[in-house]
Amino acid sequence: MQDRLTQSPKFRRWKSLLEHNGLNIHGITEIFTRFRHDNDPLFSLVMLDATTPEGDKIPPICFLKGEIVSVMLVLIDQDTREKYVLLVKQRRICSGAFIYEQVAGMVDGADKPHEVAVREVAEETGVEVRPEEVIPLNTEPLYCSTGTSDEALYFYYCELERPHSVIQSYHNQQQGVEGEGERIVTHLATIPEALQLITNTNGLLNIYLYQAAMAARG
Repeated sequence: MQDRLTQSPKFRRWKSLLEHNGLNIHGITEIFTRFRHDNDPLFSLVMLDATTPEGDKIPPICFLKGEIVSVMLVLIDQDTREKYVLLVKQRRICSGAFIYEQVAGMVDGADKPHEVAVREVAEETGVEVRPEEVIPLNTEPLYCSTGTSDEALYFYYCELERPHSVIQSYHNQQQGVEGEGERIVTHLATIPEALQLITNTNGLLNIYLYQAAMAARG
C-alpha cells in the first residue's frame, strides 16, 4: 500500500476508528485511490481483513471518503422575513445529470469540519461568512452507509439577513474552484422549492435538521 495513503489524516482517522471499536486488523489492501493535486487522497477503495471483538469477519470492501460537511445557507429578507435557500447546481458523476445541492465539501488533510464548512460557503456561493455564523446541527458524525463506506457527515446552517435586491443578486452566479474542476451555478429557492429540487438525501436531511433546530428554538 502506498505510504501517501497510509500516512494521510483521512486514512489514519479511519484506522483509528476501527481500532477504537475493537477490531483486530489483519491487513488492508489498497485497490484504487484518487489523489488531489497536493497528494492528499480524495477517496480510496480498499479491502479490509479484520475481525470483530466477537470473532466475526466483517465485510471486506470499504470505500474511504472521510468526513463531509453540508451547509444550508439561509437568506432572510430584511423586510418580509421570507427565507430563501442558496443552493448549488452542478453535474454529478453517478448520473451525469445536473443536480441541486446544499453547499458541501470534503474534509481533506488536517482541516476541521467547521473550517471546511466556512470555506465552502465562500467558494461555492461567493458569500463571505464569519465562522461564528456557521452553526452546527450535529455534534457527532452521521453515517450515510455504515456497511460499505466511512463517509461521516457534519451538517450546518447559516442565516444571513439581507435586502431583497441583494438576495436576488446571488441567484444564477458562476462559482467553484477552477483548479479543482468545479463548474457550479448558484440557485435561489424558497424552502418548499428546495425540497422539490434536491434529490440527494444529504441535502434533504440538512433541511429537516434545520427545521427541527428552528422548532426547538421556538
